[in-house]
Amino acid sequence: MKTSPAQFVRQVKQEVSKISWPKRSVAMQGTITVIIMSVVLAAFLFLIDVVFARVISSILEVG
Repeated sequence: MKTSPAQFVRQVKQEVSKISWPKRSVAMQGTITVIIMSVVLAAFLFLIDVVFARVISSILEVG
């Protein structure tokens, strides 16, 4: 069953009206949480990278 472009647009508008959008405070809280966790993870991975680089460097210097 084919739908016309106009009918498709009406169906899309109808479905979008059913969406339960989060409140601004909830969206901001989620955004801040994601940013903080990204920074923490980046710092952790940086530290792990530095430690591994030093360990590998010291192993290669011994050999």
